[in-house]
Parts: sequence; structure tokens; C-alpha cells
Amino acid sequence: MRIAFVGKGGSGKTTLSALFARHLARSGAPVLAVDGDINQHLAEALDPDAAPFTAPPLAGHIGEIKDLLRGTNPLVPSREAMVKTTPPGRGSRLLSLLGDDELHARHVQRVGGVPLMVTGEFDESDLGVACYHSKLGAVELYLGHLVDGPGEYVVVDMTAGADAFASGLFTRFDMTFLVAEPTRRGVSVYRQYRDHAQEFGIPLAVIGNKVTGEDDLLFLKEQTGDHLLTHLSHSSWVRSAERGTPQGELEDGNRHALDVLRATVDARPKDWPALHRHAVDFHLRNARAWANEATGRDLAAQVDPEYVPGRPPSD
Repeated sequence: MRIAFVGKGGSGKTTLSALFARHLARSGAPVLAVDGDINQHLAEALDPDAAPFTAPPLAGHIGEIKDLLRGTNPLVPSREAMVKTTPPGRGSRLLSLLGDDELHARHVQRVGGVPLMVTGEFDESDLGVACYHSKLGAVELYLGHLVDGPGEYVVVDMTAGADAFASGLFTRFDMTFLVAEPTRRGVSVYRQYRDHAQEFGIPLAVIGNKVTGEDDLLFLKEQTGDHLLTHLSHSSWVRSAERGTPQGELEDGNRHALDVLRATVDARPKDWPALHRHAVDFHLRNARAWANEATGRDLAAQVDPEYVPGRPPSD
């Protein structure tokens, strides 16, 4: 299952992404964390004392990733013909979370007991000439060609605010958790996400964070209604961990909230046809908007009507 953590900047979505990924990994579940935020802090959140992250970022190797994923698909004859939205088809290289392939071998490094991939930082060479969504295209391609099985989890820390809607990446998830503080600004992003999620049928749940009492919880319920799934209280353990000196264990109530998140994800059936339908829809949108002109091709022809979504890589 693919899980996105979104929310206003400073809401705690990176912290929640790390807590949930560690929670899954400690249970023995296959899990991969992906840092898809313009501020690359997930490795530090997973383990403040970890050695430097040295696995190469996805965005820096987009050409090689395209070559790998297009495989022998005759509809995608070259990396130049492949864009971030190109959907898989017959002959494409499909990935397994537990598989042995070049992409995972090259780009994954364990941090705090959790396998982690990173998109890459927005660096000085990008200023004025690129947007961060060009880097997130590598994550979009990865998820588009991943066939994740039951009991497997990909946890993605997304860009802050409603910025995630600048690409079709927000449709690539089985569950989206929106982290909201109990303030007006904290829930402001919720309304934007709610409307887009309803439009595209994206499962959305709100996680209250930094809750200090009943007044905070009541405010979140009033603002988000039935979308409020659970909440985490203000955590002394998280604060000490962020200082690099974790003391004790995560509070019982907050551990219970993580259990609720997992149970919610596990209860959702995998809808491969919907995931593929969204992928094709946004590919055609991008083709018309810019990609046909950029590549000099009619990229609608890359959609393989005979492709069966969700088929394991070995088939």
C-alpha cells in the first residue's frame, strides 16, 4: 500500500512519516520510506544520529531510471520519449518492493532500521530554471511502475501545503493522511485537499497533531468532521528525539494512534484499476498541456489498452 503524509509546513508530517515508517518496520513488515519533500529531512527524522545519507537521490539519475522502467515496451522507444507521467505497458519493467533490481539496490539506504529513498534537494543550479516537481517526476515514475503486494508499505513524506496538486502524484496513493495542528492555519490545507480528494476519489483521513487537550480535539472535530481519524498528543519523547537525546518511549496514546493508522491502511482494498485510470488520465492531461510539444510526439500513443494493472513483475 502507498501512503502519503501531507499537511501545512510545520504541521509535523515529516515526524509522522518517520514515526509511522519505523512503527511498520519494527513490526517486521516490508516498508520503504520516500522523502518527497523539497526540504529533505526524513533521514534525520528517522534517526538524528545516523551516518550521512549517501545513496544517490532519484532525481539525479532520472535518465537511467527511465531506461530501466521502459524495459522493452515498444510504445516507449527511448528515455527522451518517456516523461514523468508515462504509464507502464506490456514490456515495461515493473518493480517489486521485495525484488532484486538496480533501482532499489542503488537508491535505498537503511536509516533508523527503515529503508529510505530520497528525491534530492532543490539546489542552487535549479534556481530560476526548474521547479521541484521536475524532481518529483522520479517518484511519480517509480510509483507508476511499482507492484506492491499485500502487507507491503511505501510511506512518502510529500511537499508541504497544497503544492502536491501541481502534479498527478497525489493520485498515486492508496491512502493520504493529512496532518493538522489544532489551529486555523493548521486546518487551512485540509479544505483544499478535501475538495481535490473528493473530485478524484482519493481516500483521505486527518491526523490531529500536537493536541494538548479536549479544546484542541473539539476544534479539529468541528473543522474536519468525519475525516478526523485519530490524533497524537504533544509528545515529550518526540521533542527529546528531535534534540538528539530521546528519553524513554513514545507515549502509549501516540503509539495507539499509529496502530489506528496501520489498521486503516490495512482495511483498504487495493484498487489497481483506479490507480491505473488516474495514471492514464494525468498522462493525457500532461501530453496535451506540454509533453507532446516537448518531445515532438503524440504521447497518447504510449497508453497500452491491453496492459493489465497490478500484475506481478514476474508475469
